[in-house]
Amino acid sequence: MNNYIKELTWRGMIHDTMPGAEEHLLEEMRSAYVGFDPTADSLHIGNLVPIMLLAHFQRCGHRPVALVGGATGMIGDPSGKSTERNLLDEKTLRHNQAAVQKQLGQFLDFDSGAANAAEMVNNYDWMKEFSFLDFIRDVGKHISVNYMMAKDSVKNRIRPEGDVGAAGSEGMSFTEFTYQLVQGYDFLHLYRNNHCTVQMGGSDQWGNITTGTELIRRIAQGKAFAITCPLITKADGSKFGKSEGGNVWLDPVRTSPYKFYQYWLNSSDEDSEKYIRIFTFLDQVTIDDLVAEHKEAPHQRALQKRLAAEITELVHNQSELEKAITASAILFGNATTDDLKQLDEQTFLDVFDGVPQATVARASVDSGLDIVAALATETGFLKSNSEARRALKENSISVNKQKVADEYQITTGDLVNDKFVLLQRGKKNYFVLKAE
Repeated sequence: MNNYIKELTWRGMIHDTMPGAEEHLLEEMRSAYVGFDPTADSLHIGNLVPIMLLAHFQRCGHRPVALVGGATGMIGDPSGKSTERNLLDEKTLRHNQAAVQKQLGQFLDFDSGAANAAEMVNNYDWMKEFSFLDFIRDVGKHISVNYMMAKDSVKNRIRPEGDVGAAGSEGMSFTEFTYQLVQGYDFLHLYRNNHCTVQMGGSDQWGNITTGTELIRRIAQGKAFAITCPLITKADGSKFGKSEGGNVWLDPVRTSPYKFYQYWLNSSDEDSEKYIRIFTFLDQVTIDDLVAEHKEAPHQRALQKRLAAEITELVHNQSELEKAITASAILFGNATTDDLKQLDEQTFLDVFDGVPQATVARASVDSGLDIVAALATETGFLKSNSEARRALKENSISVNKQKVADEYQITTGDLVNDKFVLLQRGKKNYFVLKAE
């Protein structure tokens, strides 16, 4: 076995480990699990840290288990959250589980048949038939209320009745209070049935995970371990994993590969140096060399470019990465008309998000739209026909990245995705013409 704890340590991915965990993992192949919330049919980049925990675990020779919390997802995790999650029906739950497993398959080997092939489980499968009376008899009696109240995840939510906190929630419901018992039972179940001796998660999960190790000790007279990683923060204090449009998702329909690539490309120097250790499989020597290269010429953003390339290829594929790089060059590089016409509609819209647009009749393009009209009277891109003619004489007007003169006519051959034309004055003044 490769030393898993040592691998995580140099990557900055260890927050806490229970004593003996490193030695336990060096003895033989072990199984460890991480839980994922199935309330959406896609994971987002906030899930990438636990995904990488499992991926490195498998690469070190161990067997990863991904648990989707079909049961616990119906309750809500009290660890820093202020509102309870909505109830999912089983059909939605199964759909979300299948979507999540497909995304995890980009990082984990589920299908090779190897001894350490990954496995996916759903705690709804063993919790759905567990009656309340059976649960409080077989599980609840082993953990005291005092023990549960001592957990930070509970203490941070308990308030006097009627005291509404800053987040707007009145304390903690009984449902949420029991969350650590349900998660603890998951660990006990996987210990008994899937030989899981390790649970991993974010540092905010330490209390819930150690409740599981305590149940295993008390009920199964066994030994189990907890490993947590730091919660990811950004150097500027803003929330990691969020963009102006909300979550950055792994699903290309929710977040296009171009926008995904751009998120990482726009990382600060300080953040990218941290992220490239956490979110890639590059080795320590390669990363140290990249950091040194970046510090020699930070304006070339070698670190950000490599980070964005590695993680985009991991989550999507090489083809989508190449498209994202091409799309990025449209605004910031020496892109050509051919490069522009390779963009699919969604990527085109993403690249020119926020650029002024105007719609013209498709018939006018079919018959040939005069460039002066396209610049001024039909769109308002430029203030007047005379300004348009002056700009054309100055050779500062481009159609789809190609310079044009005052006799040019826009035709269907200029349409990108049979719909768009990119007008440009100078280097940075863009306008999108849409033919309908």
